[in-house]
Amino acid sequence: VLCVCSVSFLQTLPEDVIIKVSDVMEEMHFAEGEHIIQQGTKGDTFYIIAKGLVKVTERKESHKEEEVVSTLSEGQWFGESALWGNGEMTANVIAEEDVTCLTIDRDQQFSSIIRLNAEYTFECVLLQNAMCKTIIYLDLICFSFDSSDPAPLQGLNDFQVIRTLAMGEFGHVDLNLKSCFAMRVLKKQLILGSGQREHVQRERDILMEAHCPFIVRLYKTFQNVDSLYMLTEVCLGGDLFTLLKEKGTLDESSAKFYTACVVEALTFLHRQCVVYRDVKPENVVLDEHGYAKLIGSGCLKKIGVGKKTWTFCGTPGYLAPEVILNPGYGVSADMWSLGVFVFELLSGRLPFCGFEPMMILTETIRGIDHLEFPKTISKSASSLIKRLCRLVLLHNLCNMRHRFNGIFYACFHIQAFQRIFHNIYIFFIFHQQEQPLRETGPELKQPHQSNNIINQRNSVKTRLRETHPCICLQQVRLL
Repeated sequence: VLCVCSVSFLQTLPEDVIIKVSDVMEEMHFAEGEHIIQQGTKGDTFYIIAKGLVKVTERKESHKEEEVVSTLSEGQWFGESALWGNGEMTANVIAEEDVTCLTIDRDQQFSSIIRLNAEYTFECVLLQNAMCKTIIYLDLICFSFDSSDPAPLQGLNDFQVIRTLAMGEFGHVDLNLKSCFAMRVLKKQLILGSGQREHVQRERDILMEAHCPFIVRLYKTFQNVDSLYMLTEVCLGGDLFTLLKEKGTLDESSAKFYTACVVEALTFLHRQCVVYRDVKPENVVLDEHGYAKLIGSGCLKKIGVGKKTWTFCGTPGYLAPEVILNPGYGVSADMWSLGVFVFELLSGRLPFCGFEPMMILTETIRGIDHLEFPKTISKSASSLIKRLCRLVLLHNLCNMRHRFNGIFYACFHIQAFQRIFHNIYIFFIFHQQEQPLRETGPELKQPHQSNNIINQRNSVKTRLRETHPCICLQQVRLL
């Protein structure tokens, strides 16, 4: 128990939860010189040093030898990113002497404890790198029992917390049994401490006015002394990043459909003079019918017609060169990110990669033309991606007289886009016709069943049953 209490982000858990975590931790021994964690491998275990000394080393692409980053001793810990499912280990951890560690496995032990105690919120975990800090939070499910209409829901007593959904910034998210609302819970202390107050307020203001079927709807906000609460619609199909990890790559028909949904969301935002600035699979969720929706983001910003912004904001790998080089940018930044998004869906990887953020930014500035496209990307798709990822073209197209009609106007003047998106996908979304067949939809039963959120996916072709209002007649005419 003392070892668990020494970990800063576990200290705030209730005593009974700390005891549960302590009970399932296993003791592991490592000999001097033994690798406990290897850089580049997948990690799912968190370690607390009970005895001994370890060194943390990192191998950078530009150096042949490993560089010692730090030394950790008794009471310190490592591998915390494994608890949140962040994937690859970014450094080596080597025993300097005989070492004893207490360990907990993410999937079999830690996750089950968190599901049973989802009503409690962790303090943040800060993952440091050369570019930024990532603040992790828990998304919870909560239920309301009375109404499918958000109007009469006035406060926190209308909801009951059920379980954890996912991770994110500054808080957690909750859900409703009958009406399937989600509640995003944001810790005020974390928001103020990280200087994100303006970003959160801006996100709230924009989402309250974003009545688009391809953007997750924000219905209401509440607050108390400690937290802010955002009542949103819930999307039970999981996120596109998880689906992409499961499948490796998406077939072109699925990529067309998801991209069409994202394009419509961006079109709506651009017409409101809003730039999204963080288009990526992690920010795209699927509803119970398989439609893709953009989630809220602290990067949302209203910039005004024909205006620019200079903020360095977004995720390395998806950032446009104009964001990095800082000459000022508008909606063209979203179009570049859309090109990267399409590339990732069809190839399963980012076009601009590196061992550290600065290398990724350098590759981005070199541009798309020097890349060799994988065989999974067709000629028409690669042509579309290359045209989207061109700074001069995008600037000219996005700042024509059509202003923030923006992304669709630009894309439909790209011949490759016409070839790829011709036919049924966009047409059916806006005309409420017979829906296209799709192979990658989630099969969902009851919203409170945990397996529905991410785990239940099938490969059987399913029909999309939900229809959306025809909100973009201009796009339909272009088809």
